[in-house]
Amino acid sequence: MPIRQLTETMINQIAAGEVIERPASVVKELVENALDAGASRVEIATSGGGLNMIRVIDDGGGISEDELELAVSRHCTSKLSSDIHDIRSLGFRGEALPSIGSVSRLTIRSRTKEADSASEISIEGGDVSPARPAAANRGTSVEVRDLFYATPARLKFMKGERAETTAIGDVVKRIAIAFPGVRFTLSGSDRTTLDLPATDATPDGRLRRIAQVMGKEFPENSIPIEAEREGIALSGHVSIPSYTRANALQQYAYVNGRPVRDKLIAGAIRGAFMDVLPRDRHAVTVLFLTLDPALVDVNVHPAKADVRFRDPGLVRGLIVGATRQALAAAGIRTATTGAAGMMGAFRPGAAAYAHPGPANSHRAYDPDFRASASGSYSPARSPFRPLDAGFGETAQAVFDAGPLASADARAASTEAEAALLDLELGAARAQVHGNYIVAQTQDSLVIVDQHAAHERLVYEALKQAIHSRPVPAQMLLIPEIVDLPEEDADRLASHADTLARFGLGLERFGPGAVAVRETPSMLGETNVGQLIRDLADEIADNDTTELLKERLDRIASTMACHGSVRSGRLMRPEEMNALLRQMEATPGSGTCNHGRPTYIELKLADIERLFGRR
Repeated sequence: MPIRQLTETMINQIAAGEVIERPASVVKELVENALDAGASRVEIATSGGGLNMIRVIDDGGGISEDELELAVSRHCTSKLSSDIHDIRSLGFRGEALPSIGSVSRLTIRSRTKEADSASEISIEGGDVSPARPAAANRGTSVEVRDLFYATPARLKFMKGERAETTAIGDVVKRIAIAFPGVRFTLSGSDRTTLDLPATDATPDGRLRRIAQVMGKEFPENSIPIEAEREGIALSGHVSIPSYTRANALQQYAYVNGRPVRDKLIAGAIRGAFMDVLPRDRHAVTVLFLTLDPALVDVNVHPAKADVRFRDPGLVRGLIVGATRQALAAAGIRTATTGAAGMMGAFRPGAAAYAHPGPANSHRAYDPDFRASASGSYSPARSPFRPLDAGFGETAQAVFDAGPLASADARAASTEAEAALLDLELGAARAQVHGNYIVAQTQDSLVIVDQHAAHERLVYEALKQAIHSRPVPAQMLLIPEIVDLPEEDADRLASHADTLARFGLGLERFGPGAVAVRETPSMLGETNVGQLIRDLADEIADNDTTELLKERLDRIASTMACHGSVRSGRLMRPEEMNALLRQMEATPGSGTCNHGRPTYIELKLADIERLFGRR
């Protein structure tokens, strides 16, 4: 078959297949263009999940009439200097507009600040019409209709209208977090309006924008991060360990203001939260990396979704180290959602043994009883009284009997010292059901899971003992030779000193193998070959040897679980208070090794609301 030159339309359609994956991709490209033009307000409207219509209007610098035709030509851009490694804008490839126009009906109307009128240009299936005068305010309006009508095969791969609309909303929110000084609105016939008012570029303004996108719960349950290493700055917020999600969709990462979904950053977040979260839970994060554009390649993917760092190990180490340091500095904290769940569990409702309310009423209580609540209380009138018991002398004796024996109270009944009540976890007042410590502070009630709490304390002590000195190693009677590709053997040899600190002794053995002479004694009998190959893969991906450290930490976690205070053990008051004081002094003690909360705090104000006192 002879070689031939492709037509311009086919070239644009091929580019569209790389750049324009779905309607959300169109929105991303157009919004990025608006931001690069200096817009302070961006309005997005969609219809049919973006397949029928997408309109993006901004108040940016606009495009002059004589540049409109260049704007819809391939590889024409105003965002790239002569140095391709010095990229400081969101868009730079010059493929978005011609690619969109090749698979849709595209109209661009724009007016610059100096112009007396606007100009308009249209593209339909790749055919460009001449620019013509139009009426418009300063800025640019881009309208895309009938997306993929010129490539109907692509339509078969689109998801439902709701899914496409959700994807568009996610794209807008991700971009909006990075630009708190810009107002974003998203509306359309197929969705409710999303309005994100502009804040400012200060840390407080950025946090307000984050709260607009992620909800007010995140700022209340997050920790600020600020760190810098070798010219790379990291800032943002990460959730406390007890505030998690079932997936990683609420992990937002930005590199020089560009939203990215990078596997190295995602892996670093997992590593930072490794021993404080359950395996099926994910942290909520908003991280901003700022570095010299020459140190990151943003041209890895046509859609600019991925980036590549010159020193991935440095970036990963910065994220992991800064996050763990922030978690440790934050002290002991528990998620506000835990108290909300506790409130929901205590809130009065219809019980299985309760009398039904009056006819044609959905309420499970007697209105007359409710109305008399402000008067004298009579147990006999309560709708929640036992069905088969009256309130005679026997029942009254139960009310007067004092604390129930099943409460298993162990703390002294005397008033706690004021100094203990002022501490974060307060003073232990009782132990109930053999596992839960009830403590009191000046303004709250704290319930502690004694086994989970002690498990975390033992685990942290074991980790400190393991990593504060070289890990004991056991020498193999016969060195194990592991065959590897030569590049993997080189990587392992370059990290030999670090591996030796963790008890793994190895050296090169010929061009494509390593000889393993020592393994960490904590691992016991292990598959040395598999361990070495896993380490080689991790070094190739992230340039780190965290895998071996993670395995040692998992063993320490198991030891802590079996060596901590067991459920059902009765504790003396001084033991309970000592446990509370250790928790206050130990970073990460708000969750156990498996990610479960170690305590829940219920504010006095919430308790009073439960009893109708507020």
